[in-house]
Amino acid sequence: MKFTASILSASILAALCLAVPAHANAQATGAADATSKNDTSKVKTLPTIMVVGLRQSLKKSLETERNSNAIINVITAEDIGKFPATNVAEALAQMPGVTIDRVLGATQRVSIDGMDPSLNLSFLDGHPVAQALWLYGDQPNRGFNYSLLPPEILGNLEIYKSPEARLPSGSIGGTIIMHTLEPLNLPANTLRASVGYNYNDMVSQGKPDVSLIYSWKNANSTWGIDVAAEHYEQITNRQGEEIFGYTPVATIAKVNPAVAGQIASGQIQSTAIMPNEINSANFQQTEKRTSFVSNIQFRPNNQFEATLGLMYLRDQLNNYNQSMYAFPTWLASTQQGISGLVQGANGVVIAGNQCDPSTQPTCPTGAAGATVFDNNARRATVTTRGINLHAAYHGYGWELSGQAGVSTSHDPITQAFIEPVYFGGYNWSLGQGFNFSNPTAAQNPTNWAGYYFMGNYGSLPYYARDNWAQVNFKYDLNGFFNDIRVGVRWAVHHEGQTLNVYTGVPVTTLTGIGAGPLTNLSGLSSLNFFPGSVYHVQPSGPNAIYNYVLATPGLFNNLYAPFVYDNTFGVAQKSEAGYAQLDFGNGNGLRGNLGVRFVHTLIDASGFVISQADVGSLPAPPGSYQTVANAHNNILPSFNIAYDLTPDVILRGAAAETIAWAPYNQETPYTETNDTVLTGTGGNAHLNPYKSYNFNASVAWYFNDQSVLAFSVFYKDLTNYITQGTGIEQLYNGLYQTAPNLYAQLPAGSCNATGICNYSIIRPQNGGSAEVKGLEVSYQQPFAHTGFGLRTNLTYTDGSTHTGGLLPYNSKLSYNFSPYFEKGPLTASVTYSWQSKYLAGGYVAGAPSVMVAPWAELDFDATYQFDHHFSVSFDALNLLNSTYKEYAQGNPTEIYARYKSGREYIARLNYKF
Repeated sequence: MKFTASILSASILAALCLAVPAHANAQATGAADATSKNDTSKVKTLPTIMVVGLRQSLKKSLETERNSNAIINVITAEDIGKFPATNVAEALAQMPGVTIDRVLGATQRVSIDGMDPSLNLSFLDGHPVAQALWLYGDQPNRGFNYSLLPPEILGNLEIYKSPEARLPSGSIGGTIIMHTLEPLNLPANTLRASVGYNYNDMVSQGKPDVSLIYSWKNANSTWGIDVAAEHYEQITNRQGEEIFGYTPVATIAKVNPAVAGQIASGQIQSTAIMPNEINSANFQQTEKRTSFVSNIQFRPNNQFEATLGLMYLRDQLNNYNQSMYAFPTWLASTQQGISGLVQGANGVVIAGNQCDPSTQPTCPTGAAGATVFDNNARRATVTTRGINLHAAYHGYGWELSGQAGVSTSHDPITQAFIEPVYFGGYNWSLGQGFNFSNPTAAQNPTNWAGYYFMGNYGSLPYYARDNWAQVNFKYDLNGFFNDIRVGVRWAVHHEGQTLNVYTGVPVTTLTGIGAGPLTNLSGLSSLNFFPGSVYHVQPSGPNAIYNYVLATPGLFNNLYAPFVYDNTFGVAQKSEAGYAQLDFGNGNGLRGNLGVRFVHTLIDASGFVISQADVGSLPAPPGSYQTVANAHNNILPSFNIAYDLTPDVILRGAAAETIAWAPYNQETPYTETNDTVLTGTGGNAHLNPYKSYNFNASVAWYFNDQSVLAFSVFYKDLTNYITQGTGIEQLYNGLYQTAPNLYAQLPAGSCNATGICNYSIIRPQNGGSAEVKGLEVSYQQPFAHTGFGLRTNLTYTDGSTHTGGLLPYNSKLSYNFSPYFEKGPLTASVTYSWQSKYLAGGYVAGAPSVMVAPWAELDFDATYQFDHHFSVSFDALNLLNSTYKEYAQGNPTEIYARYKSGREYIARLNYKF
């Protein structure tokens, strides 16, 4: 593949060098007449144009796809302010080759053609949007968080699956370009307003939303302004089961005669594994998003135009995560308290009992049963601002354009954390949670208290910033080569965080913090969980946790140094690029483009490098915050070709060399650890970019203006695929300082007497390779004048590393089936989506990646138009109330998580003028 790419690069460079002589020859032979007949060879991104209705939206999308030289998919708004989904990610998921991960709703993990979400790019009106981290403890990635963007502001979006030299580099899967509404392409005094209510049936609660779009332009259509404002609220709730790793029963048998006896009698195998704990998980979030987006457009004549785009988004994402886990493997005493285990299939222990010394005289001396209750109350408000100026001048046979802007985002994330513990017996099941031996005692909040450790307060200010400037020049050649495009782009991205954790929270009981009523977790009930997991104690709310933690005397004098060192990083990525692209076409159905892009990238990655002697104290030693600079040069050729085999059948092909970058934190010298299980993750400041040679081919039959049958294939040869390597590193363990009694009970031989332990650390590394190949089939057709129609697509992808390992977020098979009806005042559609199992990231620092089970979703939407002004719409999401399930690679019975999120219903009253 490398040799092929070299030929491609040489051919493109030769064509670019010959373009000007070819232009002169074309003028001499009068070839311009033939070229003028081929308007599709000069297709550019279409402006936002108002369409009305689902069928017109599909028609407009097909027109854009049909006229494109590259292999793209397009989504067009059905009306002003009515994008065809409640979330941009949900709309994307209906496209061939696109899948989304729903671990926390359809937000930021969008996969294209089987690639990791971080290997895609997303732009708004051709520029990036800075996005700060919103979830405390989450891992930064380069995926776009679509939940932060109100879909009402979009007119259309394009998914480029084959690159062009004129587009920014950094994507291997696909490049998504979203276009906002433009006032000069809308009727004057356009107004659309809506008020709605969204409801989640699992928590039996809902929240309102309201949006307003107004667009004005003067009588001569020389300048105009539009404003889109929205306030949106939503309740997100995820309930389920989590397992934080497994332990060999042979390890338990060393300290527990009862388990050793079961192994000796053959009841359980010595090679069997048991879950470390059984967690009853409850994530609760109320989102409150306020957004303002405006475009000011100026077009005094046919030659010049300029658009100033303004954006302000404020998204409050306060959340509260409860994790109550029966923890039989926690301490030596709890391991001794295991009174019996039950082994299931594939060597996995599926049930067990924990003795209760207070009620069972036969419980061994010193043995115990423990249930730990983590309460993470978090406050997060992502504030994003942006300004972008785009201008273009159209001369006679040439065009000069450019844009420049800045986008900033920050989030002062905080977390108040408490961890009361209950000591008492229980029985547990891998599929049904746990039940307490003495429910009355377990439901008494006074019996839940800190065990040498009560909690802490964390502050995680996160920032992101993008600056960009670009200049493009296009010159008409009026020959077989229609035009040549050249341009330069400068961009800088800054991103980073600092984690400050303050300790010393005094030990108390749950009563001392403020207890609330027992939980009633209907999601766990639907999974047939035991009552102990469904109905348990809890604080009176997240505010009570904040109040107690912040009342700690001298709290902010107890800054915990290792967390500062391990979780502080900064990245500055600067890129300077230049490109040249030739668009060609002969007027007889042949068209395309070829080009090359040169990119110089400089990455400054900063983090603490601390000796073990200094890791437990502050301030940081001089020179310990270090920056590693790496420069990279890449030449990226691309080639797209399309041929009209008949007026309705188009063949397309593409080849390109592409690059993408690892998540920002992986490029820094940071380390994040889990002090209980002695695992962790870290960065690598010497990473090279992912590099791939991409090949695409497609054939599409457009058998009427709203219909298509298309087949496409793709192949990606990744010559540098960043893999994860595991090694043992000696690091400082914070329990030595904050909970010495727990530190003393860590596995023998793992730690020394000064706080240094052997950690299993996962870090990214260069040198791997991988390949992805796939097939996409899509079909769309309205059925005569019945009002009925069908959209459906199927995608098959097969991806693996050079060692045969799975690629993250690569579902081998996915499909969408969406019949629709539109006639008279009624529009309605039903969408069934399914995707096969795939590999996803681990759940805690250093945890192994897990498999996600196949996912099925059924959605419904309908709109009824009363008259030209008023309509009502109704959307229903996740009607099947599907279960999100994670399990170990190669062993479906080794479960790591199961979640329910409930069904969501949205009703809106809409007005337009």
